[in-house]
Amino acid sequence: PQSLMHYTVDVNTVSSGYRGSKIIGATVVNDARDKVGSIDDILVARNDSVPYAIISVGGFLGIGDKLVAVPMGMLQIVPDNVVLPGATKDALKQLPEFKYAK
Repeated sequence: PQSLMHYTVDVNTVSSGYRGSKIIGATVVNDARDKVGSIDDILVARNDSVPYAIISVGGFLGIGDKLVAVPMGMLQIVPDNVVLPGATKDALKQLPEFKYAK
C-alpha cells in the first residue's frame, strides 16, 4: 500500500462530493423518472474498495421490500434523487437478494 505521507488528496474536489448521509434514503429513479427504489445504505466490501449502494425495491413502507446491491458507479446523483439508467423495479427484483451480515 502507498504510504499516507506520499498520498495527496484534492480536498476541494472531495469536499464538493456527496455525503453518504444525504444519499441514504434518497429515491432511486430510472432515466424516465419512474421510481424504482430507495437507497437503504452504502457499503464497501472487505475485499475491495468499490462502494455499493444497497437499494430497497418493492414493498410498501418497508414491508415486503427486497434489498439488492448495485455498484455506486452505476448511479448518477442529481438534485432531489439518484438515477439508475435503464433500471426497472422488475429488473432490480431479479438481482440476487442482499442480506446484511450478522
